Amino acid sequence: MSTENVLLKFAPEMHKNYLLHILNGKMPSYGSSLDTNRAVLMYFAVGGLDILNSLDSITDTRKKSIIDWIYSLQVINEKDLTSGFQGSTNLNTIENRGKNTLYKWAHIANTYACLSSLLMLRDNLERVDRCAIINSLKALQLPNGSFKGAIDGVESDMRFVFCAAAISHILNDWSGIDVELMVDFILNSISYDGGIGQAPELESHCGSTFCAVAALALSENLDRLTRAQFDNLRRWLLFRFDGGFNGRPNKPVDTCYSFWSGGALKILDAYDFIQQENNHQYVLMTQDRYDVSVLENQ
Repeated sequence: MSTENVLLKFAPEMHKNYLLHILNGKMPSYGSSLDTNRAVLMYFAVGGLDILNSLDSITDTRKKSIIDWIYSLQVINEKDLTSGFQGSTNLNTIENRGKNTLYKWAHIANTYACLSSLLMLRDNLERVDRCAIINSLKALQLPNGSFKGAIDGVESDMRFVFCAAAISHILNDWSGIDVELMVDFILNSISYDGGIGQAPELESHCGSTFCAVAALALSENLDRLTRAQFDNLRRWLLFRFDGGFNGRPNKPVDTCYSFWSGGALKILDAYDFIQQENNHQYVLMTQDRYDVSVLENQ
């Protein structure tokens, strides 16, 4: 069998072992720079295993320990409106365990990642302080309708709009969001070419377009798009396809945009318009069997 034929076959067992490897904390050395975002790494590992129908590869004891670790990241601080989830335990010392400190803040992206991971692990969310999270969410929305990632010192853009919408959907409580203001921000971020940027007057990008479309769908506001906006948005996304998807015009294709663009097109009921087999083959061509096989054999 030729190398090309091998590369074009999906290797689910290798990917499963790779994700289990990551979930068990066996990161390569370059992963040390991601320590503050361990919750997000866990989210991708758990999500990947769930998609592969391989969550049963994690023992019940291990699942419980992961769930308990996630809850150790929960910050409950209604006074300073910093409730939610941290990205790592690196700031949780023996002295401050279970206590609020000036530097223990939740981040909206980590709150989304942790809540999603808990659901994928079939947790009932009984230990989640829903009211504290929703109240803190209110403090993150800006006058233009967007959201910042944390209470102070971070950027605000469409990524966190999606996180806020997803958190509200998961907790089934939209009282922490001015939905009308959020929708206005999204609509104002539609660019002249039909795509959606991170904020008004910024370049259209597939990542921000997915976040915007998903937020509209989660809040049941897709119908706020005019017919022209809806059609132009689908057209812009479809034009990102070039064997695989690129993220912006005149950029090379990249594997991640098969998710960002494909997901947005799926929500907009336009995914069937692309050459799905070509996209599938492109994604398989980017599969790194060497890295995955190394992890499998360790």
